[in-house]
Amino acid sequence: MRRLIGPVLIMVLMGCTAAVSAIKVIELQWEDLVGTFEFEDPFEKLTSEQVYDLGTYVQVVKLKESDPSSVTESMENEKMEAESRLEAGGVDVDYLISIASEIKQKRTKRATAVVPELDGQRVKLPGYLLPLEFDDKKVTEFLLVPWFGACIHTPPPPPNQIVYVTMEEGYGNTEQFAPVWVWGSMQVKSVQKSLFLVDGESGIDTGYTLDAEKVTPYTPASDN
Repeated sequence: MRRLIGPVLIMVLMGCTAAVSAIKVIELQWEDLVGTFEFEDPFEKLTSEQVYDLGTYVQVVKLKESDPSSVTESMENEKMEAESRLEAGGVDVDYLISIASEIKQKRTKRATAVVPELDGQRVKLPGYLLPLEFDDKKVTEFLLVPWFGACIHTPPPPPNQIVYVTMEEGYGNTEQFAPVWVWGSMQVKSVQKSLFLVDGESGIDTGYTLDAEKVTPYTPASDN
């Protein structure tokens, strides 16, 4: 039996190696990171004219609550006319106002929804590298973002469009917004990272983290 241990162990190890190498790498695009969060949004059923009338109504109502003396007769008339048009169109103004905060929260969830099925998958994803941490002139932590200038020159993308990447051995190109391909194991995990800008520090929320196995310069067609 002892003589069989060596060959059997080798066969087992070869089988494990083959299984690991056979794990498929999923090539992702940024739209693949956007999850779904379904809900009924009554505001989306409004016409552009109704949205304008509702905004006019709410603006005057809030102004009356904060500074009644600043509301002119013409403003009050505009509010009443807007309300009349909304009611004629079957719009329940009081109801919409009562659920506005709830709908805003749901819209935020929809805008930041992730894809749970990506958790634990081996993936590759192209993007722009935004360095966070360095080791011996190599980037060991960075944000991967979908467009040049994201988080610095423009408002940050939603969390489901930012990936926090760690790479133990580091990546040699430390240039901000270097275009790269990243291979590695994806986790659906929210992380907040501090980004130091010229005008101060900013907290960036990410929807995903990725333990990078390999990072290469971006080319339109990159091999697995």
